[in-house]
Amino acid sequence: MKRTIVEVLLALALIGAGVFGWLSWKQAQTAKGQVTELQAASEEAAKAVTASKAAITAAEEQVAALEEQLGPLQNKVKELDAIKGAMSSGTTLADLEAAYKTQKSLSAERQVGLGALRMLTKGGDDPAALEAFRAALQLTDLGSRKNTMCAAQIALAAAGEKVTVMSECLPQAAHGAPDAHGKPDAHGKPDAHANDDKAAKPDAHGKPDAHGKDDKHAKPGDKKGADAHAAPHWSYAGDMGPDRWGKEFPTCAKGKSQSPLDIVGPFVKARTSLSAEYKEGPLKILNNGHTIQVNVPPGSKLRVDAKPYDLLQFHFHRPSEEKIEGKPMSMVVHFVHKGADGKLVVLGVLLKEGNENPGIKTLWANMPLEEGPEVAPDGVKFNPGSLLPREFDFFSYEGSLTTPPCTEGVTFFILKTTVNVAAAQVTQFPFKINARPVQARNGRDITMN
Repeated sequence: MKRTIVEVLLALALIGAGVFGWLSWKQAQTAKGQVTELQAASEEAAKAVTASKAAITAAEEQVAALEEQLGPLQNKVKELDAIKGAMSSGTTLADLEAAYKTQKSLSAERQVGLGALRMLTKGGDDPAALEAFRAALQLTDLGSRKNTMCAAQIALAAAGEKVTVMSECLPQAAHGAPDAHGKPDAHGKPDAHANDDKAAKPDAHGKPDAHGKDDKHAKPGDKKGADAHAAPHWSYAGDMGPDRWGKEFPTCAKGKSQSPLDIVGPFVKARTSLSAEYKEGPLKILNNGHTIQVNVPPGSKLRVDAKPYDLLQFHFHRPSEEKIEGKPMSMVVHFVHKGADGKLVVLGVLLKEGNENPGIKTLWANMPLEEGPEVAPDGVKFNPGSLLPREFDFFSYEGSLTTPPCTEGVTFFILKTTVNVAAAQVTQFPFKINARPVQARNGRDITMN
């Protein structure tokens, strides 16, 4: 009997020990799971802190950049206020009228200038001033007429008058006409700085030749002819080569955000999305003495963070103006876009020697070999998208027109993926060299995605 009782007690003790052990193991497993969850939560918290720090740093950089831009804008406001004050006082107009009274007769240009000044002083709503200005315009040639009207409209707008400025008169950086080289737009509107001489054909850089006529002794990319009334000209070699552009176009020498660049690190991570929506349309192609340019009909767009930029035209450089770690490609095609705010965006596609490019084959078959007006071959259509790679990874930086007047404020996207072009196709391009050398980076960020 005693033995039985002892065995029962031992059995109960063993059962109790087993239950206790199982409960202890269960508690240990639960604690272990809680520790793992806490570790994961801690890691997520650390990541969130790191991301927050990065966001704060980016915001601080943006604030610093905006503060840098604020100073020049404030100075510009002061300048415009000074212009408005000088015009509204009438002192400038009175001085000019007094000076002209001593002359027996005024040239048509001086009459236009005097009429413009009266408009600036009295405002665009003065019927007498407007009528006198219109009458004077009829006496002048078309070029002087346009230049004076542009000056008057821009000055009136700057002085606070409600005046609609003609698209041809908009400054280069805000004009729908220029591309990264100051070119006219794809829809035939001339550069605001180009002479409106019908004999002069604006080139891909928005400029007629040195005097609005073909220089029959000049080679493509190296024109030098000019007469006494010539507008400043430029070329890619000789006395008006890139190292001399700054004499006539100061920004080319003094600008701190010039293009092109040698694309080398360090890079900043891009937070920008990029996509192209190019459409097929009638081919319109020209040789302007500096490059081969294709003007694009409305409808094709580039989207930067979903913001649309209209494709105006595209053109070619040989060799590529941009370099990747010091190495140029055989050619580059620049697609030039303009936003609703006038902002210019250039998409660069590097061309590397390889297989024949069908798209370029079509273009070369229809391109004019000599400088001249735009041509539109019957029945020939072209989709600019045929020159794009499938991948859209890019480098990006803020730059300028790569030819005179070298206006800054142009955003460049250079695609990392190259597109093939046959060696024979490179040779067929009628310009042996039409590329500006790379410019100083001057501390600018180059982003990449």
